[in-house]
Amino acid sequence: MNPTTDPRIDRLYNLVPTIYRLRDAANGYVLQAFLRVVAEQVNVVEDNIAQLYSDWFIETADEWAVPYIGDLIGYVPVQAAGPASDDTTAEGRALNSYLIPRREVANTIGYRQRKGRLTLLEQLANDVANWPAYAVEFFKLLGWSQNIDHLHMRRARTVDVREMAVLDLIGTPFDPLARTVDVRRIDSNRTLGRYNIPSVGVFAWRLQSYKVTHTQAYCEESAGPQCMTFSVLGNCSQLFTNPQPRPTSGCAPPTPLSFPGPITLLAFGEQPAAYYGEGKSFAIWADGWAGLDASQPVPIANIIPTDLTGWVYVPPPGYIAVDPALGRFAFPASQLPRKGVRVSYHYGFSASIGGGQYERPILDPVRVVDGANVAPVFYRVGNGQTYHRIADALRQYQSDNPLDAVIELTDNTVYVEPLNLSVGANQTLQLRAAQSARPVIRLLDWQTDLPDSMTIAMDEGSRCTLDGLLITGRAVQINGPRRDPAAKQLPAICGSELVIRHCTLVPGWGINCECQPARPAEPSLELYNVRATVRIEHTILGSIVVTEDEVHTDPIPIRICDSILDSTDPRKQALGAAGSAMAWATLRAERTTVFGIVDVNAIDLAANSIFNNCVNVGRRQLGCMRFCYVPAGCRTPRRYHCQPDLVIQAASAAGGTAAQQANAIANQKLRVQPQFTSTRYGNPGYAQLGPQCATEIVRGADDESEMGAFHDLFQPQRTANLIARLNDYTPAGMDVGLILVN
Repeated sequence: MNPTTDPRIDRLYNLVPTIYRLRDAANGYVLQAFLRVVAEQVNVVEDNIAQLYSDWFIETADEWAVPYIGDLIGYVPVQAAGPASDDTTAEGRALNSYLIPRREVANTIGYRQRKGRLTLLEQLANDVANWPAYAVEFFKLLGWSQNIDHLHMRRARTVDVREMAVLDLIGTPFDPLARTVDVRRIDSNRTLGRYNIPSVGVFAWRLQSYKVTHTQAYCEESAGPQCMTFSVLGNCSQLFTNPQPRPTSGCAPPTPLSFPGPITLLAFGEQPAAYYGEGKSFAIWADGWAGLDASQPVPIANIIPTDLTGWVYVPPPGYIAVDPALGRFAFPASQLPRKGVRVSYHYGFSASIGGGQYERPILDPVRVVDGANVAPVFYRVGNGQTYHRIADALRQYQSDNPLDAVIELTDNTVYVEPLNLSVGANQTLQLRAAQSARPVIRLLDWQTDLPDSMTIAMDEGSRCTLDGLLITGRAVQINGPRRDPAAKQLPAICGSELVIRHCTLVPGWGINCECQPARPAEPSLELYNVRATVRIEHTILGSIVVTEDEVHTDPIPIRICDSILDSTDPRKQALGAAGSAMAWATLRAERTTVFGIVDVNAIDLAANSIFNNCVNVGRRQLGCMRFCYVPAGCRTPRRYHCQPDLVIQAASAAGGTAAQQANAIANQKLRVQPQFTSTRYGNPGYAQLGPQCATEIVRGADDESEMGAFHDLFQPQRTANLIARLNDYTPAGMDVGLILVN
């Protein structure tokens, strides 16, 4: 708590007799100021004493005390997960929370008492790695001759090709079909086997299921007016399950409904009511269609699960065809909705990056005037709010002209309107989504003879923030202050700032059904003579084009962290200037994944990042790159512990003829090239490191986490920690293996 806002700050002053407080008021509150200083220190000591008592208990102890409590019960941290980090930083504390999980320390004694039970392995995955998991004993799935006096009717069954729902589970954690013996060990360091007598597999789900509620569907007019997609971008996005609590009665095993996985068509066809409905995995509202209540989802009786590949199937009147595997649904061609169609659904992704409904920190602009904090002026836009269009709020904002303002979008509406923002000198403006909202700004081709980008004009000392938005259709264009023709220089960068956080500026302006970019050559962010520091945090965006006066100005600072920068084509610039020139900017990239070429004047610092394609800087003597992947042969500043530099050095030191060394170097360069589950925005595994990615990349960061945008998930540490704990509590005579589902 801030000492100046602590409600106890005046408790000593309130004990002073009233006569002295009246005299103090007449003298400018000198006594109050003195007693506030004393009370501040009293509060610090009192809070410290209270926390010392709280540190005796694992539930309330500070993070630094958790290892000491664990030491009292004989808890030993896993060395393979890496060393503990500095707990004075937020990133270090996050890492330590996975190296020494509080829940694991709290439950260690209970683990020892339950050692050997299968359900304990599932709880370990949740407590140690924070992943939902399902443990499978593979000996139950072996095809073997049973004793006639002790039959297991559900085990070792031959395949029934008529049971399509069972066949749909092949290869999943819930596969019930029998197999022949696989003699490879499930915990082998080489090729893993599954189906053996001592094998126990722990299936873990890494992707998370994110919700989108009451948003507008997308009409795929190119296929027909009756064709809709759940995704507002029009791509075929497979719907994910909204995980339900696992069954607790009896010995019933969990089902796919308990885990954040994709919904298959057969699974939905078998149990439509388990997936469809308000508060479940997805739902559809069609205002006034077929005489249904607009306030309630379309009843499950009017839903037909079907394959909508190619939009071939046409449902009969009164029904809606739904394909969750493609994220599509279709109305009868003769019974189209005349009003809005809204949907709720869940999609899969690795982390809370980009515009979404997930919880994120809200940072209000605060200005201190005469020692007091002055709150900004709020303009709320949305259903039930004062303003229903962003343009209306902007018009009122320009009329009021406040120093600090927030335009907050409170619902999941798709806003289709041209936007032109202007932030005056020394003013602050935030255009942001409310907490737990994901508004979409869809920019169209409104003007015939002019571009239709979303424009933001910034003046000297101004600050503009875009927060929690999904912007599609066109680019965001930032313009700096107008230059006086008589002046030789543009205004210097002094306090001006552009912040883009937790946003998605769709790469390529849009995507089609196969997640291919609609306009791959177009940038997502255009900077024209911007005299401001550009900060991009927890954001997905396409190319950045910088147009600056290189003669009269210094390079602008661009800071990118925990983000994905995607040019949609490895031959195109992810960061550069028009005409394939270098961007007149100084880049700092931390924990960032970049798809595309980076041409920039200088790199101040690049750390724990992946530059999947070449990097070229104008000033090599400035800055450094550390613990990054950048292709060999690029023009970069000094590199420290980067790949493939380290493997090239090792291959060169191994000796051999020149031809052997060249062959070894080529093999090593190819081996450590980052492998991704997907490189297309819109896929659940977008920018996620693939299962075959080299260890040098997966554990290549300075704290032994992975390089790139998902560094702060600390998945290598979670994996190493979980494998070690699973081995500690495996049933006697069994081998346990961790299997990552996604």
